[in-house]
Amino acid sequence: MAGGWAKDGAVQDQIDASVEDALARAKSNMPTGESAEFCELCDEPIPEARRVAIPGVQLCIQCQSEEEKKTVRHSSINRRASKDSQLR
Repeated sequence: MAGGWAKDGAVQDQIDASVEDALARAKSNMPTGESAEFCELCDEPIPEARRVAIPGVQLCIQCQSEEEKKTVRHSSINRRASKDSQLR
């Protein structure tokens, strides 16, 4: 139940929209094209199952994990604000 000027289900609509935006962002960052047989960083073979599961993959699991640790990600969603301020 929403209060004030917000319609019923407004909070859930906002949550759904946030999830859809995050999925779209994640999909746009996925590699595409032909997968490499050997890791670009360490030259270790990339397992066939990984190459099939992630089209365009260029790094082995270990190197990919290390690269992801280097990237600091901050969410643009204010999860601490009150529901009322998010619905305005």
